[in-house]
Amino acid sequence: MIKSKFLACVIFSFSLALRAQVDDQTRQLSHDIFKQLIEINTTDSVGNVTTASEAMAQRFRDGGYPGSDLYMGGPNDRKKNLVVRLHGSGTHMPVLLIGHLDVVEARREDWTTDPFKFVEKDGYFYGRGTQDMKDGDAIMVTTLLRLKKEGFVPDRDIILALTADEEGGNSNGVDWLRKNHRDLVNAEFVLNHDGGGVTLLHGKPLMMEVDATEKLYADYTLTVTNKGGHSSLPVPDNAIYHLTDGLARLEKYKFPVELNNVTRAYYEAESKVETGQRAADMRAILQNPPDKQAVARLSEDPIDNSTLHTTCVTTRLNAGHANNALPQMAQANVTCRIEPGHSRAEIMKDLEKVVADPQIKITYVESTAGTVDTQAYPPPPLQPDLFVALHKVVGDKWPGLPIIPSMADGASDGVYTNAAGMPTYGVGGDAIERGDTRAHGKDERMGEDAFYGGVDFYYRFLKTLTTAAK
Repeated sequence: MIKSKFLACVIFSFSLALRAQVDDQTRQLSHDIFKQLIEINTTDSVGNVTTASEAMAQRFRDGGYPGSDLYMGGPNDRKKNLVVRLHGSGTHMPVLLIGHLDVVEARREDWTTDPFKFVEKDGYFYGRGTQDMKDGDAIMVTTLLRLKKEGFVPDRDIILALTADEEGGNSNGVDWLRKNHRDLVNAEFVLNHDGGGVTLLHGKPLMMEVDATEKLYADYTLTVTNKGGHSSLPVPDNAIYHLTDGLARLEKYKFPVELNNVTRAYYEAESKVETGQRAADMRAILQNPPDKQAVARLSEDPIDNSTLHTTCVTTRLNAGHANNALPQMAQANVTCRIEPGHSRAEIMKDLEKVVADPQIKITYVESTAGTVDTQAYPPPPLQPDLFVALHKVVGDKWPGLPIIPSMADGASDGVYTNAAGMPTYGVGGDAIERGDTRAHGKDERMGEDAFYGGVDFYYRFLKTLTTAAK
């Protein structure tokens, strides 16, 4: 009984730590910015990133930022990016904060609520972008407005870039800025709010993750064509069957287990936080060679599976031209998240072997994020100032919470900033329950306490990071 009460007190204290230690005015400001961003549709199909950029630019103007410290621009009228600069003492090179304003498509009929309405329900904020990543955009905007209001002078310029087309489209904002206005975003290192953060387990903070590397994104088109014919005269040589048989083989295929210096350190650290079979399995995969049964058990978890393997999954299908005709074409999109050290071309060859059908033609879908020969960038060295500040703030806000470098299972705009020679780290302060990652999915949501806790954390972290005496 005493033990149960003690555990309840510990969990309660962690819960309190998640809640924001922010004043009512800051709480309302961050809420209003978050709501405003969610209710601006910024999808690639019908949305408008420029509208969101203009809305945030107005908030900065109202918050005392002169027009000379704001820049808006992009390749077209719908995809304009916003760059904001808070001037510092110049003791160090600037730090660049990046956040994308665009979101993944969302259909009203798929959701319980309207994805482009900011719905507050049962302690959560619902809406497209509440996890990926308008929460982070709102937190960073709120932080820079607070610092300006206080008259805070950091030891380096703080640059914020709110950008287009991280999720898709042909007008990636970070890539456009680095190619056309490098002077506006040049920095010693980059903080990407589209990564990292606090992982919760049953409401209790388990660890603070910092994304120190990421997988490489790639789309491939798989196509089968044949002469087709009348549906009353079916034949075995059917484009749909060829394609689906190949995709079924892909479904059953598992890419080899891989650990790099970041993911190895991640599992070494997490094995000390976890308990029971899960902790034992983490230690077992660190052996050389990794224990196969431990790998299999961990791979049942989608997050661990993605951390340990390159993954390729079918995301779209298109086939046939008429209900009463044999298909002349069947096509699928396969999305891969590639472990560091491998190129898209290498994975394309693996896909050809896996589908094992010469009639399935595989092509790489060109994007702004490099060519088919591009490899994932190796992890950059860990930035000492960054981790000193993190340990100070995390130790105060969540005493004893481990800070663990990790690999982003997805892909982010860090691919562009790392390529530009600016080491990039995923750092966020909002907390998400393990297993409740809804980014890109139905009923995306963010806990209210988690969001306000992120507002509190990021302000304290950024101020600590950019204060001369650390």
